[in-house]
Amino acid sequence: MRIGVLSDTHGLLRPELLPLLEGSDHILHIGDVGSPEILATLARVAPVTAIRGNVDSHGPCANLPEIEVASLAGRDFYMLHDLNQLDLDPAAAGFAAVLSGHSHRPVIEWKRGVLYLNPGSCGPRRFNLPITCAQIIIPQSGPLEARILYLPV
Repeated sequence: MRIGVLSDTHGLLRPELLPLLEGSDHILHIGDVGSPEILATLARVAPVTAIRGNVDSHGPCANLPEIEVASLAGRDFYMLHDLNQLDLDPAAAGFAAVLSGHSHRPVIEWKRGVLYLNPGSCGPRRFNLPITCAQIIIPQSGPLEARILYLPV
Protein backbone atom coordinates (compact mmCIF):
# COMPACT_ATOMS: atom_id res chain seq x y z
CA MET A 1 0.00 0.00 0.00
CA ARG A 2 1.27 3.47 -0.94
CA ILE A 3 0.35 6.47 1.22
CA GLY A 4 0.83 10.10 0.18
CA VAL A 5 1.51 12.42 3.11
CA LEU A 6 1.39 16.20 2.98
CA SER A 7 1.02 19.18 5.25
CA ASP A 8 0.87 22.95 5.35
CA THR A 9 -0.73 23.66 1.99
CA HIS A 10 -2.06 26.94 3.47
CA GLY A 11 -4.65 27.18 0.69
CA LEU A 12 -2.16 26.55 -2.14
CA LEU A 13 -2.34 23.28 -4.05
CA ARG A 14 0.66 23.34 -6.35
CA PRO A 15 0.08 21.55 -9.66
CA GLU A 16 3.49 19.86 -9.26
CA LEU A 17 2.15 17.98 -6.24
CA LEU A 18 -0.52 15.90 -7.96
CA PRO A 19 1.84 13.80 -10.13
CA LEU A 20 3.80 12.87 -6.98
CA LEU A 21 0.60 11.59 -5.37
CA GLU A 22 -0.59 9.56 -8.37
CA GLY A 23 -0.68 5.87 -7.53
CA SER A 24 -1.38 6.54 -3.86
CA ASP A 25 -3.91 4.25 -2.23
CA HIS A 26 -4.65 6.87 0.44
CA ILE A 27 -3.62 10.46 1.18
CA LEU A 28 -3.05 11.89 4.66
CA HIS A 29 -3.10 15.69 5.08
CA ILE A 30 -1.51 16.69 8.37
CA GLY A 31 -3.12 20.09 8.83
CA ASP A 32 -2.98 23.73 7.78
CA VAL A 33 -5.13 22.81 4.81
CA GLY A 34 -6.41 26.34 4.28
CA SER A 35 -9.21 25.47 1.83
CA PRO A 36 -11.67 22.58 1.52
CA GLU A 37 -11.16 22.65 -2.27
CA ILE A 38 -7.69 21.23 -1.67
CA LEU A 39 -9.19 18.16 -0.01
CA ALA A 40 -11.73 17.77 -2.81
CA THR A 41 -8.97 17.85 -5.43
CA LEU A 42 -6.86 15.36 -3.48
CA ALA A 43 -9.89 13.05 -3.16
CA ARG A 44 -9.92 12.74 -6.95
CA VAL A 45 -6.50 11.05 -6.63
CA ALA A 46 -7.20 8.79 -3.61
CA PRO A 47 -9.28 8.69 -0.41
CA VAL A 48 -8.18 11.44 1.99
CA THR A 49 -7.92 11.62 5.77
CA ALA A 50 -7.20 15.14 7.01
CA ILE A 51 -6.81 17.01 10.28
CA ARG A 52 -6.86 20.71 11.02
CA GLY A 53 -3.85 22.83 11.83
CA ASN A 54 -3.51 26.21 13.47
CA VAL A 55 -4.49 28.12 10.27
CA ASP A 56 -7.67 26.03 10.03
CA SER A 57 -9.20 27.46 13.21
CA HIS A 58 -11.84 29.42 11.23
CA GLY A 59 -13.93 28.57 8.20
CA PRO A 60 -14.87 25.17 6.76
CA CYS A 61 -11.58 23.47 7.68
CA ALA A 62 -12.25 24.22 11.36
CA ASN A 63 -14.58 21.22 11.29
CA LEU A 64 -11.69 18.83 10.66
CA PRO A 65 -10.53 16.86 13.72
CA GLU A 66 -7.51 18.13 15.66
CA ILE A 67 -6.04 14.62 15.83
CA GLU A 68 -6.90 11.42 13.99
CA VAL A 69 -5.86 7.80 13.91
CA ALA A 70 -5.75 6.41 10.39
CA SER A 71 -5.74 2.62 10.24
CA LEU A 72 -4.34 1.49 6.90
CA ALA A 73 -3.27 -2.02 5.91
CA GLY A 74 -3.25 -3.14 9.53
CA ARG A 75 -1.05 -0.26 10.75
CA ASP A 76 -2.17 2.68 12.89
CA PHE A 77 -0.96 6.21 12.07
CA TYR A 78 -1.33 8.92 14.72
CA MET A 79 -1.91 12.28 13.04
CA LEU A 80 -1.44 15.63 14.79
CA HIS A 81 -0.36 18.95 13.35
CA ASP A 82 2.20 20.06 15.95
CA LEU A 83 4.49 17.37 17.33
CA ASN A 84 4.99 19.50 20.46
CA GLN A 85 1.37 18.67 21.34
CA LEU A 86 2.02 14.89 21.48
CA ASP A 87 0.67 13.74 24.84
CA LEU A 88 1.01 9.97 24.65
CA ASP A 89 3.68 7.31 24.21
CA PRO A 90 3.22 6.12 20.61
CA ALA A 91 5.27 2.95 21.12
CA ALA A 92 3.26 1.94 24.20
CA ALA A 93 0.02 2.75 22.35
CA GLY A 94 1.03 0.50 19.45
CA PHE A 95 1.24 3.14 16.74
CA ALA A 96 3.32 2.38 13.65
CA ALA A 97 3.88 6.07 12.97
CA VAL A 98 3.37 9.60 14.27
CA LEU A 99 2.69 12.07 11.47
CA SER A 100 3.01 15.79 12.09
CA GLY A 101 3.52 19.03 10.19
CA HIS A 102 3.64 22.65 11.42
CA SER A 103 7.42 23.20 11.32
CA HIS A 104 7.59 23.05 7.51
CA ARG A 105 10.78 20.98 7.96
CA PRO A 106 10.78 17.50 6.40
CA VAL A 107 11.90 14.85 8.91
CA ILE A 108 12.08 11.07 8.97
CA GLU A 109 13.10 9.58 12.32
CA TRP A 110 12.66 6.26 14.08
CA LYS A 111 12.21 6.13 17.87
CA ARG A 112 11.53 2.89 19.73
CA GLY A 113 10.26 1.24 16.56
CA VAL A 114 7.87 4.10 15.67
CA LEU A 115 8.25 6.19 12.52
CA TYR A 116 8.10 9.94 13.13
CA LEU A 117 7.41 11.68 9.84
CA ASN A 118 6.98 15.34 9.01
CA PRO A 119 6.41 15.70 5.25
CA GLY A 120 7.49 19.35 5.31
CA SER A 121 5.38 21.93 3.49
CA CYS A 122 4.03 21.81 -0.04
CA GLY A 123 2.23 25.16 0.14
CA PRO A 124 3.77 28.64 0.09
CA ARG A 125 7.53 28.60 0.65
CA ARG A 126 8.57 29.58 4.15
CA PHE A 127 11.90 30.04 5.88
CA ASN A 128 13.89 29.12 2.71
CA LEU A 129 12.89 25.49 3.26
CA PRO A 130 12.29 23.07 0.39
CA ILE A 131 8.80 22.37 -0.97
CA THR A 132 8.11 18.74 -0.06
CA CYS A 133 5.62 15.99 0.64
CA ALA A 134 6.25 12.38 1.63
CA GLN A 135 5.40 8.84 0.72
CA ILE A 136 4.99 5.83 2.99
CA ILE A 137 5.01 2.30 1.65
CA ILE A 138 3.31 -0.27 3.87
CA PRO A 139 4.85 -3.67 3.06
CA GLN A 140 3.02 -6.89 3.78
CA SER A 141 5.54 -7.51 6.54
CA GLY A 142 8.43 -5.58 8.02
CA PRO A 143 8.91 -1.91 8.82
CA LEU A 144 7.29 0.97 7.02
CA GLU A 145 9.29 2.60 4.24
CA ALA A 146 9.23 6.41 4.13
CA ARG A 147 10.78 8.98 1.87
CA ILE A 148 10.62 12.71 1.34
CA LEU A 149 9.57 13.85 -2.14
CA TYR A 150 10.81 17.20 -3.43
CA LEU A 151 8.45 19.15 -5.67
CA PRO A 152 10.05 20.36 -8.89
CA VAL A 153 9.39 24.08 -8.34
